[in-house]
Amino acid sequence: MTTFTDFLSEPIAKRALLACAMIGFSNGFVSAFVVLRKSALKVGTLSHALLPGLALAVLCFGLTQWSALAGAIFAAMFVGLGSIFVARTSRLDQDTAMGILYTTAFAGGIVLLTGMQMRQKLDEWLFGSIVGMADSDLWIAFGISAIAVLTLTMLQRPLLIFLFEPNVAASLGVPVRMLNYALFAIVILVLISSLQAVGCILSVGLLVAPAATVYLFSNNARTLFIGGGIIGALGSTTAFFLSYPLGWHISSTIVLVLGTFFTLGYIFSPRYGLFASRKRSS
Repeated sequence: MTTFTDFLSEPIAKRALLACAMIGFSNGFVSAFVVLRKSALKVGTLSHALLPGLALAVLCFGLTQWSALAGAIFAAMFVGLGSIFVARTSRLDQDTAMGILYTTAFAGGIVLLTGMQMRQKLDEWLFGSIVGMADSDLWIAFGISAIAVLTLTMLQRPLLIFLFEPNVAASLGVPVRMLNYALFAIVILVLISSLQAVGCILSVGLLVAPAATVYLFSNNARTLFIGGGIIGALGSTTAFFLSYPLGWHISSTIVLVLGTFFTLGYIFSPRYGLFASRKRSS
């Protein structure tokens, strides 16, 4: 049996560690937008919607990195924009329409992949397999991470105005509708980048927990972005070093570590923690 030091010397381990830091930071950075927008449940819906797109892409074009990427983008856009269309053309609200669309699409994706005898790939896409990342997967994740972080950094001022005062943002000439669609696209891309790391099921944890933890300590909206990125990278790399010696699944360990960070913040935050709330009320 190889030791952890021997494992770290392997190329797959180096790729996985780099991917943990990079994907953790980008997801944590974008999680600030998700927390401020209060759209965690919608993000969870979109994460589950990736699976049917992957299944259709494999069915139509075979399994490649680019077909999987295109399929995932198509599925997320279909569910996201489809829910808006249904809400505008029926009595249903968008959340209800999204719930129906994503569960139906998710079930269809499982049926397709099971029928194509792709049980192993199904497990990887559902729960992640970051150790199995190839160089091409790493480059795709790097490109998505760079685009997401740089775009949100450049748009941070109009973004914050839009999040807190959308009417003021529109009066100042901020293209609110275009900004909304751009942010929606960024969230989808970041979800796809985390697909290899934590899969469809757990990706919402990576895209919510980091900034939610920072939110318990700071009222500064800008701090949520960089703080969320740091927590995301720290939690993911910590999980990498814990998972091998303990024999745990690395994707589950990433979300478990981030959930632990949040729990500690919820209990011990000097300003908004559980104990601090009790002191104020007593």
